[in-house]
Amino acid sequence: MAVDLVIFDCDGVLVDSEPISVRVGTAAVRRLGWTIDEAEYAERFVGCTNEYWAEQIGPTPPGWRDQLNADYVAAVTAELCTVRGIEEALDQLSIPFCVASNGRHRTIRRSLELTGLAHRFAGRVFSAEDVARGKPAPDLFLHAAATMGAEPERCVVVEDSPFGVTAAVSAGMRCLAFAGGLTPASRLTGLGATLFHDPAKLPDLIGSLD
Repeated sequence: MAVDLVIFDCDGVLVDSEPISVRVGTAAVRRLGWTIDEAEYAERFVGCTNEYWAEQIGPTPPGWRDQLNADYVAAVTAELCTVRGIEEALDQLSIPFCVASNGRHRTIRRSLELTGLAHRFAGRVFSAEDVARGKPAPDLFLHAAATMGAEPERCVVVEDSPFGVTAAVSAGMRCLAFAGGLTPASRLTGLGATLFHDPAKLPDLIGSLD
């Protein structure tokens, strides 16, 4: 079946923010007394909604979240870059595409602006803030597809987390899962997605789905 729309996740697919987020987040929760390393933090939280993260973290002392946010903003401002190969892929795509992320609109906008991708997705940015339930529920992807005028079965989602893959499959969309990032391929296997390792080859992979 032809592909009418490609829906990209943001963190870990377009921008290489997840190592930064995991490093800063792990340090922050350890200040709360958690005994956790970056691998466990990544497994628990990469790709989740802000609401899920807050529920799991629980109550925090005054100023803790402000410090976490300041540390994260400083780190991404200094370090954030695109995922290797993704700009080449976007250059070659002739199919309409958009971004749908569990992040807040301001966070997505900052990431796209810092990496020079904002103009590529102008007017085509969707956030979990736009729907009742973020990933792993299908709501966000279905909302993006409806807004872009595409039927779910004619959409392809590019994801990198179990939360996102589950949402795409639940939405009735085909899913390509990036297994070359922070999430091990073993955690993406068996969820209904086709795994890939080189974002630059996405246009060919998507073309083969027609």
